[in-house]
Amino acid sequence: MDHPLNRALKAANLSAQGLADALGVTRSAVLQWKQEGRRVPAEHCPKIEDLSGGAVHCEDLNDRVDWAYVRAHPVPEMTHA
Repeated sequence: MDHPLNRALKAANLSAQGLADALGVTRSAVLQWKQEGRRVPAEHCPKIEDLSGGAVHCEDLNDRVDWAYVRAHPVPEMTHA
C-alpha cells in the first residue's frame, strides 16, 4: 500500500527535502515517518494536510489522535502585543 506521506508529497509536488523545509524538520525525519509502525507527529499533520490540498488527511498520517475532537475544538491563535 502506498504510504500517505508519498501521496501527500505527490499532491503537493514536493520532495522529502521540500516537505522537511516546509515543516522545519530534517529530511531524515520525514523519511523515518514513512517506516512501518511510525506515525507523523501530530503537530505536523495539519500542515501536511494543507500542503497536499486535502489529498491526505491528518487521520491518514496519525491515527492515534482524535482528529474529530481537535477539529471541533480549535486552539485560538495567540496575538502579539
